[in-house]
Amino acid sequence: MSEQIIKRNRFTFGLGTIGRDMVYSMVSMYLIFYLSDILKLDDAAILYATNIMLAARIFDALNDPIMGTIVDNTKSRFGKFKPWIVFGSLLSGLITILLFTDIGLKGSKFIAMFAVLYVAWGIAFTTNDISFWSMLPSLSTSQKEREKIGAFARICANIGLFFVVSAIVPITNALGNVLGSMRSAYMVFAMGIVAVLLIFQAVTVLGVKEIDTPVISKEKNEATSLTGMFKAIFKNDQLCVTAISMSLFMIGYMTTTSFGLYFFKYAYKDEGMYSIFALILGVAQLTALSVFPLFSKKFTRKQLYAGSIILVICGYIIFFFSPMNMIPIGIGGLCIFFGQAFIQLLMLMFLADTVEYGQWKLGKRNEGVTFSIQPFINKLGGAVASGIVGYIIVISGINSAITPDDVTEKGLLLMKLAMLILPLISILAGFIVYLTKFKIDSVFFGKILSDLEKNQS
Repeated sequence: MSEQIIKRNRFTFGLGTIGRDMVYSMVSMYLIFYLSDILKLDDAAILYATNIMLAARIFDALNDPIMGTIVDNTKSRFGKFKPWIVFGSLLSGLITILLFTDIGLKGSKFIAMFAVLYVAWGIAFTTNDISFWSMLPSLSTSQKEREKIGAFARICANIGLFFVVSAIVPITNALGNVLGSMRSAYMVFAMGIVAVLLIFQAVTVLGVKEIDTPVISKEKNEATSLTGMFKAIFKNDQLCVTAISMSLFMIGYMTTTSFGLYFFKYAYKDEGMYSIFALILGVAQLTALSVFPLFSKKFTRKQLYAGSIILVICGYIIFFFSPMNMIPIGIGGLCIFFGQAFIQLLMLMFLADTVEYGQWKLGKRNEGVTFSIQPFINKLGGAVASGIVGYIIVISGINSAITPDDVTEKGLLLMKLAMLILPLISILAGFIVYLTKFKIDSVFFGKILSDLEKNQS
């Protein structure tokens, strides 16, 4: 493949993540805030919604490998990935707008509508998510090139994520003043990010060109059965290890980020500072992803992971013991999110490498099934995080508080423990799993590729 095509793939694939992560961040991080602080649902309704979100995400996550199997078995003139990318982006975009649209339903009718929409959104986003990320291994079999593709994709994804995080408060407040309603403001904001989703997904679909190598091509026309799906997951020990480690990390990461707006509104007592804090952290993550290739030239992936964990630990400790002052809170946040950016990218690379490992061990290449683990993990992390946030805001008295001053010190401490200490424990556990069980280093991966090429020749 020419250098021109490689660069084009890196660019067009990466840009596709911008709108996707905008939409995902909006739903996973701010839907519960929309329900509690914009729609003003009571404690009972919040608990119903929390349970629905938790159950729906777990149910949807369990269906992800089935979608991966469908992708692997798809045959079309446009390939097996792009048709599902298009379908999933259109449907998930529409439902995102509906989730943030108040049509006046109350009580059980609202809960029923919310349940249907939320389940449908999960299925639609899964369709896009699995097909999109499953395409990554087909863009290169080089570990270093995958790191470059993944790094740029994560940079773009974080641009989308932190645009939403930093912009949601000032933009919705401004829209609320113009439109006369915060409910309308959230709907218009959702419409805007969906438009971005569709534009950048089109860039990926029209711009990406998949490679054709002996390692990949022989497997293209071999169908994957339901039994084959389970084999591809549970017989691939390195995929299972990666999945456990990623899950523990994402539970911690999503829990911390999901509490952010509540922390600044009720603990810091200045909601406007949330956007500034988010902007700083966004710059930190983008910087981390930009310099990752430089660090990867000098250090092994294991060394990078260990260094990132140390940075994350320091960040959580500083944040937890900080007074309500932006300087120490900002320093703690920078350490956390700089380290987490490295870990996110490393996890993606570990997952990509298990595609060839599975092909080497089991004799079948399953990109779709393998990468169905990523949305499964994201949904599991988001589900657990949403559950923790939903229950904590009720138990701590935050949801029933009229003003931030109504929340007790005990309630605030409970929120900080759930936001900072529980995530740290989960992230550390994920690192220990990786350290003791993951074995695909550069030498072993080189042997895998060599063996596969010999078998295909």
